[in-house]
Amino acid sequence: MEFENKIVLVTGASRGIGYEIAKMFSNKGAIVVGTSTNKLGISKIEKIFKKNVFAMKLDVSNFQNIKKFFEKFYNKFNNIDILVNNAGIIKDNLLIRMKIDDWNQVLQINLHSIFYISKIVVYRMLKKKFGRIINISSLIADSGNIGQSNYSTSKSGLIGFSKSLAREVASRNITVNVVSPGFIKTDMTKKMDCLRKREILKSIPMNRFGEAKEVANVVLFLASEKSSYITGETIHINGGIYMR
Repeated sequence: MEFENKIVLVTGASRGIGYEIAKMFSNKGAIVVGTSTNKLGISKIEKIFKKNVFAMKLDVSNFQNIKKFFEKFYNKFNNIDILVNNAGIIKDNLLIRMKIDDWNQVLQINLHSIFYISKIVVYRMLKKKFGRIINISSLIADSGNIGQSNYSTSKSGLIGFSKSLAREVASRNITVNVVSPGFIKTDMTKKMDCLRKREILKSIPMNRFGEAKEVANVVLFLASEKSSYITGETIHINGGIYMR
């Protein structure tokens, strides 16, 4: 198997897209470390995944938490081949009503933490001259959305960050790419009311929401040798609702 014995870190792996990504890497033989912020998420990872998947608690709200996490991570695995930055949150509201804390928290978790994590991981990848970094953005990064100025800012900033990092590390056989999902069947979309769902479906040429496994398939491609000459790119998975 292509990913056999490759060490993969997937943040936010207890549900949705992160869950499918971790599971698919596991099925392909990788040693997967999935993270969650709480005991319930850790329990889900431990109960559902195979023996080659490990659950670790990670709170990305500040650099010290992340630094302590990687001390434990490297003490156990001493290596990393593939990083998937998937963890993220939403705190939606119109700008005029948005609390400063909600703006700061979304930027901290969705963008600043990617800088912290990547800074630590890239150091190891540069030393061994190999690495794959895949960052999960969103359709909203390009389209914008009412009530999501904080989320859109964080996800579009992630794209700019990824392009710059890709240029910095390309000569060392490290690729950095972005996967930008549209409306995917997750807990978030399940909570939408029927009227809102119908409105969205009218805008999607394929007339359906995507599956988490369809996002995971692209992530695995970008982590594989098949994508060895692709870096700094953003791949959209949205059924045609947004075309560049």
